[in-house]
Amino acid sequence: MLSVLVFLPLVAAAVLLVPRISAAGARGVFVVVTAAELALAGLVWARYQTPAAGELAAEEQTRWIPGVGSSYHVGVDGLSLPLVLMTTLVFLACAVHAVREQRRPRLQAALFLFLEAVCLGLFVSADLILFFVFFDLSIVGMYFSISGWGHENAARSAVKFFLYTFLGSLALLVGFVGLYVASDPHTFDMVELTAHPPLQGHGVAGGLVLAAVLLGLAVKTPTFPFHTWLPPAHSDAPAIGSAVLAGVMLKMGTYGFVRIAMPMLPDAWRAWAWVVIAVGIVSVLWGALVGFAQTDLKRMIAYTSVNHMGYVVLAVGAAGVLADGADQARQVAVTGAVTQMVSHGLLTAALFLLAGSMFERTETYDLDGYGGLAGTAPRYATLFTVAAFGSLGLPALSGFIAEFQIFAGSIATVPVTAVAVLGILITAALFLRALQRVFTGPTAGLSVGFTDVTPREWVPVALLLAVSVFIGVLPRTLLDVIEPGAAVLADLVGR
Repeated sequence: MLSVLVFLPLVAAAVLLVPRISAAGARGVFVVVTAAELALAGLVWARYQTPAAGELAAEEQTRWIPGVGSSYHVGVDGLSLPLVLMTTLVFLACAVHAVREQRRPRLQAALFLFLEAVCLGLFVSADLILFFVFFDLSIVGMYFSISGWGHENAARSAVKFFLYTFLGSLALLVGFVGLYVASDPHTFDMVELTAHPPLQGHGVAGGLVLAAVLLGLAVKTPTFPFHTWLPPAHSDAPAIGSAVLAGVMLKMGTYGFVRIAMPMLPDAWRAWAWVVIAVGIVSVLWGALVGFAQTDLKRMIAYTSVNHMGYVVLAVGAAGVLADGADQARQVAVTGAVTQMVSHGLLTAALFLLAGSMFERTETYDLDGYGGLAGTAPRYATLFTVAAFGSLGLPALSGFIAEFQIFAGSIATVPVTAVAVLGILITAALFLRALQRVFTGPTAGLSVGFTDVTPREWVPVALLLAVSVFIGVLPRTLLDVIEPGAAVLADLVGR
């Protein structure tokens, strides 16, 4: 089942490379295949049964590169399955949003189906080499998305994105090789490396390997100070490119923390936990403060991604601090981190699709160029307001569930992390100011004649927001899947 989920989009992408397929046909294939992927992911979810500690569900394994102990090994658990379902949902939303794309729609559909395959492949990988292959291919796919369908400075932003993230992937590869060399027998199998951490008790060596892994993942996340590629990449990417980049691809970095760095290098993670916490706090506050200073809508949303990913880094760092009576709190922090990955994927993808609708009408993201937009585009204003309130952590939306757990777990373990709560306040201020600038007051500037969103624009955004509301109101559906995996991870880090 998981192999079908990963390779179906690749097969469809290959079919779309046939020149005879019409633009309308390509758009139809894009929507149908992404809808089928969502259905398949839903089927995996429906059949999912929590595996025993250290095992995976829906597991598939076959020989691939036996000489180096690498196999085609895939599976899911409570840490990865929510991200798989979220990924298919974001790509379906992007496919619907792009049904009127006029610039090389056949090639764009093929490229994004390729991207969906590699993103899903990474989240189900249970082999480090397989993980790395999908990690690197995602960089290539997004590079072509930005350079091929982006805005004025797209070529420069695409190169910057590629060089930064490719450098990070090289550091990640060095860390993977370090794990392989230290294991006995040598293997890249993630289940084996988690069950038997190869560098346990090797302080210096374990720290150096963790440093390489952390560098690669921190660039992808991105955390401060490795975030500088993100705002220009988002500013010049097409709407669906930004939605996938923020909604899905940033999670590759944070997912790597919980899947690789924490369970495979537990004592090194504990030793570095305070550094990770510090980076998380700085990312939270820096992302919020710099986002507050922006007048460009897309750059503002991009910096809130630095802020929101900072919460995840903060939580996983706190989970590495062992304190008396804090085991339950550490599990809550990890649960909040994974919930935040899902929530951010839904809400930020919605915000970037809405930003794309704005650009289609006015060809600018300048917040100061609008005023009173709620009067001419009430559906657009409603959707943007819900997404903004979800992003700042309002109750009844997924952002509140995630952030509440992150701070409950982190503060109980490391009280100083309470300073990061200021990030929520600043994020609320920047979204409220943006809402006032763009939607309130008399209709003026670019708001005059601004047409409201059409079904192909509001339906995918409404779908993403509906899932966010569902999680916010009935979180048990998601938490029942995540919590067992979070408990296992907290125990692995505490070994």
